[in-house]
Amino acid sequence: MARSRGIFASIAAAAAMVSCGGETPPPALAPAASASAAPVATNSVEPPPAAPAAPAASTAAPEPHKLAVPSPVARYTGFAKPESVLYDADNDRYLVSNINGNPDDRDNNGFISVLSPDGQVTNLKWIEGGKDKVKLDAPTGTAIAKGVLYVADLTTVRMFDLKTGAPKGDIVIPGTTLLNDIAAAPDGKVYVSDSGFKIGATGNLEATSSDAMYVIEKGKARALVKTTDLHMPNGLAWTDKGLVVCASGAPEVFRLDEKGAKQDVTTTAPGGRLDGLISLGDSLLVTSHDASAVLRGKLGGTFEVAIPEQKTPADIGYDTKRGRVLVPHVMVDTVDVYELR
Repeated sequence: MARSRGIFASIAAAAAMVSCGGETPPPALAPAASASAAPVATNSVEPPPAAPAAPAASTAAPEPHKLAVPSPVARYTGFAKPESVLYDADNDRYLVSNINGNPDDRDNNGFISVLSPDGQVTNLKWIEGGKDKVKLDAPTGTAIAKGVLYVADLTTVRMFDLKTGAPKGDIVIPGTTLLNDIAAAPDGKVYVSDSGFKIGATGNLEATSSDAMYVIEKGKARALVKTTDLHMPNGLAWTDKGLVVCASGAPEVFRLDEKGAKQDVTTTAPGGRLDGLISLGDSLLVTSHDASAVLRGKLGGTFEVAIPEQKTPADIGYDTKRGRVLVPHVMVDTVDVYELR
């Protein structure tokens, strides 16, 4: 069975990054615990003489319920703009793509790290641009299909041997701007999003109108759909309903049918600038730079905050063996691992 992961969505005031991918749906996670609401303050009024004191009406608005911020069960450090995390189930390890510099630079210094589930960075630069005939500029989304690691890298999808990390060829996709996330389907097809934006000098997303979705079959890429109605597509996940996409340019998650038409368009009310996306049973987890959180919801339903207070959360992964969510923080250079309760 193929597995996948994808890229970063936004760059906040100073420069955040690009996002995501899909996996075989594991069991759904339980809701995160929530903290109790704080007491409501009141304002008292001096009663008139000889009149009994009556309780004054509160003028303060009640505070909303806040989710408790879960503590990560593991935290990895020492990265260089980690954009995505992919769980390699066959080898029981986590693979992290590192942009290492500006996301638009063709500097051949990107790299892929290997982490062990017990909290160790076992090989920081397992695959490294500029060494051992590797070309890797600004890697974002990743996916695994038939023993090959697929990596999105600007306008090229690069392929590596999953066991050795040796290069196995490149697929250049002309007319693209930013290939962001990758998802692999059970039939061997590999999907990749072109987010259709560049990062401006102020950190804003600058549209290039190349928004598209591509399919790779037998080593060749073809366009499934090209339209700005995709609203800067970013994270991808393969589900039992097909390919699901989240957008960076609009707060929405949707499904693409076999003809590339949008179906089941769903708004993510808590926040936009979406990035990473994974499928958990009949639910979805998606990262939002606007909300600084991981959101959870369903197509056709509502989304809510599942993991709050996440700085620049990018392309998340999922450890199917341990039931853990893997969150890369692209501008903080850390990867956190969570168990939701």
